[in-house]
Amino acid sequence: MQGRLTLPARLRLRRKRDFDAAYARGRRTGDGFFAVTASVNQAGAPRLGLAVAVRAAGGAVERNRIRRIIRESFRLHQREIPAVDLVVSVRPRAREATAETLRASLAALWKKVGEQCATSQPS
Repeated sequence: MQGRLTLPARLRLRRKRDFDAAYARGRRTGDGFFAVTASVNQAGAPRLGLAVAVRAAGGAVERNRIRRIIRESFRLHQREIPAVDLVVSVRPRAREATAETLRASLAALWKKVGEQCATSQPS
């Protein structure tokens, strides 16, 4: 099905070496709630990695809530994001923010990543 917006395993960063490569080569951007590292990939599609630390996000319930919001936002915006590996880190202010605020923040970051990566695509 072409029209489905899912988040299969191939669209997720899962290995330490993928995270390390994204951190080493990636461009960083962020706001008060999230820090995003974006690195151009050869997969032909954007891939998402999450770095949600206890220190920033709090207990398991809060961490998982933030992870769900990030994954949902990525899933809904994946067609607008170029072929990059994204590592999303959470900042402490995200813990108290509402879901709507976090979704708006992520939508703005996806747009910013798309603009940054469009200007830095290798030729």
